[in-house]
Amino acid sequence: MGRDLYDNFGVARAVFDEADEALGFALSKVIFDGPEEELKLTEHTQPAILTVSVAAARVLAERGVAPAFAAGHSLGEYSAHVAAGTLGFADAVRTVRARGQYMQQAVAPGVGAMAAILGLSAELIETICEQVTDELTPLPNSAEAKTFSANSAVVAAANLNSPEQTVISGAAGAVVRAADLCKQAGAKRAVMLQVSAPFHCALMQPAQDALANDLKAIVFGDPGIPVAANVSAAFVTSGAAAKEALVQQVTGAVRWVECVQLLIAQGVTQFIEVGPGKVLSGLMRQIDREQTMLNVDNSAALEKTLAALAG
Repeated sequence: MGRDLYDNFGVARAVFDEADEALGFALSKVIFDGPEEELKLTEHTQPAILTVSVAAARVLAERGVAPAFAAGHSLGEYSAHVAAGTLGFADAVRTVRARGQYMQQAVAPGVGAMAAILGLSAELIETICEQVTDELTPLPNSAEAKTFSANSAVVAAANLNSPEQTVISGAAGAVVRAADLCKQAGAKRAVMLQVSAPFHCALMQPAQDALANDLKAIVFGDPGIPVAANVSAAFVTSGAAAKEALVQQVTGAVRWVECVQLLIAQGVTQFIEVGPGKVLSGLMRQIDREQTMLNVDNSAALEKTLAALAG
């Protein structure tokens, strides 16, 4: 992941070196050499993905490709803001490492879960999640209410990824129940995900509070280009709004379909996914197949993307 960019572009190599210096350890070595168990730790995965994404974006910038708008899915919103000049890369990479640690610490292993629901409308999924929370919550004056923890009834839509795919997140029992009801309601599939924590739901409140405290100390400038915020599916154009959106995002849903539709409504027809993999490219095919979707995660993909833009 990212090795080709590191080996072939000085501007990309500088990003990896800056990450290592900012974090005080050789993140680049973990990215390139593993072990895989270390890279899978969310405190390493988050800065690793950010680093590769920013490296790819800077290679594009060096070739004269300047975005008119930016958006990022979950963690990717930080990459979008680095590209927009809202905050410096060193601050961003330190922040997302802490973000990963806070998320891991917020919920004990096994307590939370996430599931991907395929082939059911987001509106119906949200209704089912609300139904499960109501179902699991005892009446205020009942005997069960005395020992009840509201966290055990948390389940909500976390990632509204495409018209075909919504991910739900929350307490393990509530997620299993909601996934089962989604299947009964006609979902094509309901797949439990292998995740380290239940992201983008109310169980992440401790992580959100800790991250908010960290972000207070970081200077945010106004974005140089509009950035679509996950939590509101609206553009943020000030540093203060960008910071608040990144805080709220921890417990809020990633409204990705609406973010993409927001960009399309502004006349955007060419999208470039920067960083490892082509997950967003796959989602775009489900959202709007008419759009041109390109990607950059290595030198071959870069040349292909530059040729497509030139053509």
